[in-house]
Amino acid sequence: MKKKTVVLTIIIMLVIVGLIGAYTFFAQRAYRNTNNMKLSQVQLVLSYDLQNNYPATVKEVIKFYTEIQKCFYNEEYTDEELEALGMKARELYDDELLDANEISTYMQKLKEDIGSYKINNRRMTSALPGASTSVFYFEEDGYKFARIRCGYTIKENYDSKNVAILYLLRQDSNKRWKIYGWQHEQVLNTAN
Repeated sequence: MKKKTVVLTIIIMLVIVGLIGAYTFFAQRAYRNTNNMKLSQVQLVLSYDLQNNYPATVKEVIKFYTEIQKCFYNEEYTDEELEALGMKARELYDDELLDANEISTYMQKLKEDIGSYKINNRRMTSALPGASTSVFYFEEDGYKFARIRCGYTIKENYDSKNVAILYLLRQDSNKRWKIYGWQHEQVLNTAN
């Protein structure tokens, strides 16, 4: 009887040690795989928490907005990721701009614009917001506004186009700069 108890105890101990070893092996493997995984640019942009970490300056708002635009026009994504990117861009918009662009209409226009880029084999190769010192601040009707220029280089086949967009931002009640609107300023064609 005592011999059976000792053998049974040894078998149970071996099973426990085997289970602990297997758990450790698989847990470390999963940890290594997670650490080796790189997020795509789309996933990085979507992971940014604008509610708790909103860009502090006019330039940072536009810089983040250009990251979203680069994802729209240069990256691969699912339909769900495109919807999420569109909603992320809308988080940067002023309330009046949101009111003027109902979600379904906005998403439809966005998809058409992206489709046009892809059909014409266009890519946004660079986006460069102006320096913080070149931001023009002013007040009107009790609101604080800011203007900043952003330069884009758009490549289509073998030609490049430089486009400048002037962004207008308005500070909201939480002192966050929101995109109020924009205007295309110039288009210069250059050959590469």
